Amino acid sequence: MDIFEKCFNYTLANEFREKGIYPYFHALESRQDVEVIMEGKRRIMLGSNNYLGLTTEPAVIEAGIKAFEQYGSGCSGSRFLNGTLKMHLELEAELADFVHKDSAVTFSTGFQSNLGIISAIVGRGDYVICDRENHASIYDGCKLSYGKMLRYRHNDMQELEKLLQGVPENAGCLIVTDGVFSMGGDIANLPEIVALAKKYGARVMVDDAHGLGVIGEGGRGTASYYGLEDEVDIIMGTFSKSLASLGGYMAASEVVCDYVRHNSRPFIFSASIPPAACASALAALRHLKAHPELPKRLLSLAAHARNAYKERGLKIRESDTPIVPIYTYELENTLLKAKELYDAGVYVNPVLPPATAPGECLLRTSYMATHTEALIDEAADIIARVLLG
Repeated sequence: MDIFEKCFNYTLANEFREKGIYPYFHALESRQDVEVIMEGKRRIMLGSNNYLGLTTEPAVIEAGIKAFEQYGSGCSGSRFLNGTLKMHLELEAELADFVHKDSAVTFSTGFQSNLGIISAIVGRGDYVICDRENHASIYDGCKLSYGKMLRYRHNDMQELEKLLQGVPENAGCLIVTDGVFSMGGDIANLPEIVALAKKYGARVMVDDAHGLGVIGEGGRGTASYYGLEDEVDIIMGTFSKSLASLGGYMAASEVVCDYVRHNSRPFIFSASIPPAACASALAALRHLKAHPELPKRLLSLAAHARNAYKERGLKIRESDTPIVPIYTYELENTLLKAKELYDAGVYVNPVLPPATAPGECLLRTSYMATHTEALIDEAADIIARVLLG
């Protein structure tokens, strides 16, 4: 059998292309901003994770330019060997301080962060327990580990407890959950997760990719939102969203971070974050610290969007974050409406199975602190016209 047979038999993408509803790989021709030029036309951007709008912040851009000029285009090696800049250490120290942890480790991407953290911490004979709606990188991190992965229904604390009861007393156990779930925008039931972890001797890791810069005191994330910073053992996050760059991190106790630095294969064997990306993330973090009003503005705009959709008769999935999904239900209808919105000048992200249950497809809209109410209202009018006719 030819190993490429699966490639020859894959037809779904071409079927969508032939129907004119293929939704992926649209090319930007401008900065990632509240309005973009995409394939020659103005689009209102409601499909970005640029939550604080810092990709266009002059101080963030200037920091990247200066780092590029000072350090060149890359580090040419891993952090473990020749790829550590003083700036990497500054970023780690300021991140750890910001989320109130002892130490931090940076990775080249957010996806790689989950691969590197989970595969290093969860060893043979250990257990890792995941929310079913966790990000794909968490699933792949579990696969890369030698531990046993168990899954509980989304935010179902009764099932989580049942799984914890089945973990042998002599086995290590790590509970991993998204803080803010990327597709639905809802927030993990962290107080109950922490309580169950204490009861059964497990540790807790929160993927805060969509929480940092969004919720919590000054944008410090999900643990801060619940007042549980001392109770969450590992906080993971990315620089590609609120911090307007590329890369990822873990924040934890110094002993845990040092273990990961010396035992995480994705960390040890990957090149470090390029100088410009590192400097941009550091500048964005400093901007967030200097402007704690930004997350509040972001959440205010998201609330405005939710009200605007409800007033126009659209059915949304409720959340308290800048991720506001609109129900479109069936797969083909979702792709069709996303295409019609794109043509009408609004970019959104279609959310399809397995990211949703069959028959519960969504159009994921997300917001930036730099949006305006007027721009959101313009988009809401277009969305209502396309979805409701």
